[in-house]
Amino acid sequence: MHAWLCENPVGVDALTWKELPTPAPAKGQVLIRIQAASLNFPDLLIVQGKYQIKPELPFVPGAEYAGVIEAVGEGVTGLQVGQAVACLAGTGGFATHALAPAKLCLPLPPGFAPADAAAFTMIYGTSHHALLDRGQLKAGETVLVLGAAGGVGMSAIQIAKLAGARVIAAASTDEKCAFCQELGADETINYSTQDLRERLKELTGGNGPDVVYDPVGGEFTEPALRSLAWRGRLLVIGFTAGEIPAIRINLPLVKGTSIVGVFWGEFARREPQANAAMMKELVGWYMDGKIRPMIDAQLPMSELKAAYARMNSRQVKGKLVLVNA
Repeated sequence: MHAWLCENPVGVDALTWKELPTPAPAKGQVLIRIQAASLNFPDLLIVQGKYQIKPELPFVPGAEYAGVIEAVGEGVTGLQVGQAVACLAGTGGFATHALAPAKLCLPLPPGFAPADAAAFTMIYGTSHHALLDRGQLKAGETVLVLGAAGGVGMSAIQIAKLAGARVIAAASTDEKCAFCQELGADETINYSTQDLRERLKELTGGNGPDVVYDPVGGEFTEPALRSLAWRGRLLVIGFTAGEIPAIRINLPLVKGTSIVGVFWGEFARREPQANAAMMKELVGWYMDGKIRPMIDAQLPMSELKAAYARMNSRQVKGKLVLVNA
């Protein structure tokens, strides 16, 4: 097998493409022949040593991937050789093969495209848990999605529309705003050229959105929070802007708003049955054509560094996927 190896977490340039022995699965593990792996923001942080999880060195980055099981370890049930699966294991994806805990594998029905499967679990799991569970989104409500052209933003638009909500998508360029409209957004805001609060007032008749989906953080969190409608909910997804905002605690008091933390990975660990039911619903929606990840580009696995550079340029619309021939 070949894999991108991180031996020193000082950045992307330190990664090396190496030939390694193909491992055998231990108890509770499966060996997956990787067909595709997606690039997520934590994949950048983890090779820089900036992520909250710091794997033992050396490690293979790549949190999310899809492929076919080639071997199963002792005690594995419900999975078999030749079965297509998606896996969100945190590491291991930027390679030709990976060992994964069987419990982290999502069995895929026939017809689920590998590139879509590699770009599916993290973004749709996050958005379903955020909007429908933590945010209690109802039909007829208005959702503001920040960073709407990115992976989680894309999935949030699709799930919010399925829930019957009105979606206002905010992004940093006109091109990204047009992409959001293709995904189903009702209105868009280019926050590089438009004032976020003033535009929200215009689009909501002064009422503000009921829910803010915020994977960005930085300078936009506070104005979005201030714009919320009565009993509105700010969903804290992440901080791709790099800055974790400090919020004055009186702001939620004024309009009875809520600041709601969203950590889908911990939800999946603590509430596995609820998570399994959610993922089953999401797979069904995909197979019915109701949701689908938009792939910005598919690059050969050998071009991982180019994919990182594209992601770091913030020009990506949807998801970047690496594929093995």
